[in-house]
Amino acid sequence: MKHLKGDIVIFGAGSAGLAATVAAAEKGVSVISLEKASVTGGTGNFAHGPLAIESRLQKSKGINFTVEEAFKIHMEFTHWQVDAGLVRTYYEKTASTIDWLMEKGVEFADIADHGAGNKLVWHRVKSPEGMRGPAGSAAVMMKILTEKAKEYGAQILLKTPVKSISRKDKTNAEVIAENENGETVQINTRAIIIATGGFLGNGELVKKYTGLILDQEVFPVRKNRNLSGDGIRMAWEAGAAPTMMTLHMAHGIPDLEFMPLFQHPDLVVNLDGDRFVNEEVTGNTTFFGNAISRQPQKLAFMILDENCKEYYQSLGEGPFGKVDYSAEIQKALDKLNPHIFVLNSVEEIAEKTGINLEGLKKTLNEYNKACETGRDDLFFKNPKYLKPVKKPPFYVARMFPFALGTLGGIKVNYRMEVLDRDNKVIPGLYAAGLDANSLYADSYPWIMSGNTFGFAINSGRMAAENAVEYVRGL
Repeated sequence: MKHLKGDIVIFGAGSAGLAATVAAAEKGVSVISLEKASVTGGTGNFAHGPLAIESRLQKSKGINFTVEEAFKIHMEFTHWQVDAGLVRTYYEKTASTIDWLMEKGVEFADIADHGAGNKLVWHRVKSPEGMRGPAGSAAVMMKILTEKAKEYGAQILLKTPVKSISRKDKTNAEVIAENENGETVQINTRAIIIATGGFLGNGELVKKYTGLILDQEVFPVRKNRNLSGDGIRMAWEAGAAPTMMTLHMAHGIPDLEFMPLFQHPDLVVNLDGDRFVNEEVTGNTTFFGNAISRQPQKLAFMILDENCKEYYQSLGEGPFGKVDYSAEIQKALDKLNPHIFVLNSVEEIAEKTGINLEGLKKTLNEYNKACETGRDDLFFKNPKYLKPVKKPPFYVARMFPFALGTLGGIKVNYRMEVLDRDNKVIPGLYAAGLDANSLYADSYPWIMSGNTFGFAINSGRMAAENAVEYVRGL
């Protein structure tokens, strides 16, 4: 057995865990971070960048969006079902966190809004040379934080999952982990921060708490079986109160990273052949994912014709860069993706997809008339997005609910201290990131993008700073 000692032990070295590790270690306390995977960063390696409000970058660009406005939007969006104190503290922290990251060497490329009507709060990390687009650019941030953690003297033990925690007395706890050699690692500590990234890799928990079957009715955007909910379970075993546990819902096509042709607001139907949504909603992945999850067999189909495809091709440089739509479709067909179809008749669409033929014919007739008149009497879709579906070949995508992550599990206060069922603080126990993120009620607030990543980084800092204060006060 290997014996270690640290003032603070952090479970997980993903977005929240790394931020906590750096924030604690730079204060001069001894920190040990335990990570189940072989690399640091977790799903933060696939992120774009965090939300921030009233940052100096925003102010330099003349963006006048305040913490007060964000707080009001957030609380109205969630119908006040969430912890107002935590929401306020989080948003107020975000500007200083951008400064903190920049001091560590993180560079930001731009501030984005992720769509019309959304707020300019999304601070996208500058991409490495040669990387196409911003996707995954936050991996640079994860690398910088990892290097800083080591520079400040923190120990990061990879391939070392936590097995259990126990309280030895009022001021000391024991953590048991296991390293990649199967050796037991015993760590004595004063404070623990749980930041294990939720439970999206655990099909049993996903089914129990969301009602959806993983990899059948809902698909993870990034498959990570390490996200098993272990941190949540151990917090509960230590007396933590549970919170609402939901999904950060999205939508997508299984086994496809990105299919730009089906990112436009074109006709969407369910298995009955009925429209069920104003297709403008497809730009809000959370709302569209919610809508799909209500349909028969939790499926949706986007359908467009050759004229639509040619129109998008003619636009040249668009929101997804310069794209050869025909080539992208052919790639999917060459890979035998079972959810992408190029078909020559309405009858063939029904045959190959299982969509009800009569329902589809009726919907196509009504939709094409709406396109001709410029008025959608069913869901009031903006006329500029009304494009008829008439000319074969027809391009069809079968879509499913996806999840970017899970949300919630461990009840915390605005200091990221874990609370028990009597709403009392469990001394020395903190949680951050997705394990503690119950800020959105039943739906992610797409209007302020970068929110879960922003909460992970900020809550990691908040947990660490308060844990340091706790340790020094003993």
